[in-house]
Amino acid sequence: MGRTIFHLVISIPVCSTPMKHLSDFTAEDLAALARADVARALAEDVGTGDLTAALVDNGRTARARILAREPAVICGGPWVEAAVLACDAQARLHWHVAEGQRCGADQVVLEIEGRAQSLLTAERTALNFLQLLSAVATKTGAFVEAVAGTRAAIVDTRKTLPGLRLAQKYAVKTGGGVNHRIGLYDAVLIKENHIAAAGGVAAVLQKVQTDAPEAMFVEIEVETLPQLEEALRCGATMILLDNMDLPTLREAVRLNAGRAILEISGGVSFQTVRGLAETGVDRISIGALTKDVKAIDFSMRFDAL
Repeated sequence: MGRTIFHLVISIPVCSTPMKHLSDFTAEDLAALARADVARALAEDVGTGDLTAALVDNGRTARARILAREPAVICGGPWVEAAVLACDAQARLHWHVAEGQRCGADQVVLEIEGRAQSLLTAERTALNFLQLLSAVATKTGAFVEAVAGTRAAIVDTRKTLPGLRLAQKYAVKTGGGVNHRIGLYDAVLIKENHIAAAGGVAAVLQKVQTDAPEAMFVEIEVETLPQLEEALRCGATMILLDNMDLPTLREAVRLNAGRAILEISGGVSFQTVRGLAETGVDRISIGALTKDVKAIDFSMRFDAL
């Protein structure tokens, strides 16, 4: 008799229009996003079939436990559930640590019961999303704690893993951070090259009022105090202070006098973030939240039923 190879048919949803801002997401939106991400991940992992899982009796059931090997903020539940249920629609999941809650080292965060073959196939995809998104949430939470008691919010950027931007930005929110724009389509961020190409600060700010009235917000980057003053004279309401030292930042806050939302960007680390926040700025954007991520260590252990 020939062997039976477990096959999983994956349908990958295609989105032809830009996604709305995460603040507008419902639970159904989030579940749909997770299913789409997981479909792509399973398609690249399973391909034409799971050769190794096929060695297990198709009728055998199992209980699986996911353990965190280090402290973390748990994030990625919808993706884990999408991965498991795509392989076994009858599987049962019981979370011991809720989304956004902290777990300790060697703590069981999730128990799953289902077909052993299916759980084996879902294992790596489920853990990949859990380790990545929990890492983003955990790192964000650490930065949020570092600036506690100041007015500064910790904000993400577009420096995300290709294809996983919305998932990573969701993880930032779960960790207590604030989402910046999702992409180029929903807000305006004017940088030095835009200013040069458009003919100056006043010219580009005037143009955005007529050309992008639907933008969620308009922000302009400045590198010097004279540029800051020019932007304020032109009515800027959100200003990005790029790579300024602490004395300059404190002077920028004084000159601004609450007229515009001030954001810091560039070279932010755990060592510098508290001092930056204490200058009195409103937002600190950190690309490392999503681009320099060390995965949280999770493992899955099986018990036959």
